[in-house]
Amino acid sequence: MRIGHTSLAVIAIGLALAGCKAGGDNPGLEYAPNMYHSVAYEPLSQVTDTTAGAWVNALENPSVKGEYFNSNYFNGKSTFDRKSPVSNMREPAPHTVKRNAYGWLPYRNKRVSKDSIDLVVAGMKNPFDSTKALVAEGKVLYEYYCQHCHGKTGAAESKIATKYPLGVANLTAADYSEPHIFQVITHGAGNMGAHGSQVSPDDRWKIATYVRTLRKK
Repeated sequence: MRIGHTSLAVIAIGLALAGCKAGGDNPGLEYAPNMYHSVAYEPLSQVTDTTAGAWVNALENPSVKGEYFNSNYFNGKSTFDRKSPVSNMREPAPHTVKRNAYGWLPYRNKRVSKDSIDLVVAGMKNPFDSTKALVAEGKVLYEYYCQHCHGKTGAAESKIATKYPLGVANLTAADYSEPHIFQVITHGAGNMGAHGSQVSPDDRWKIATYVRTLRKK
């Protein structure tokens, strides 16, 4: 009798395991479908049918369209209206402007002539304090973005500056303010092109801080 029960148990386990076998277009049985199909909030498209995927495997029910209910009730006019799921992505508040981690507004000044830069940046101030650590960061960034043209010391001693002596500024000879340097890095000036898309605003200020240390007293 025990042998019979054991045999039945083995057969049952074998059938259960056989149902897990997948091949070709057959994914096998899903014993926990929610583990296979993400029900996380999707910001750009919502399944608003609250019964979608509730009882059966979504892949076996064409009416479910292979999705599970994935909307929420918390962005609507009534937080407690559980009959009206709405979009998961909220619209930005009217007239808002995206700021960075420090709360600074985007830099809006456009490229101007070299003679007008100081007028454009009048009143601007470097938001960072000139600490040794910040100058060290600026030095690394300068070597990465600027040294190939302006030279290691900033005196326009690079090969490019040697070939085009009037095209590269000598950073040790002119008393450029940090906002001036920030503006030039952002939009370029003279023969220098804009680097605003390559260098983040924070890094531009750090470079400007370091460049000020290159000026000969």
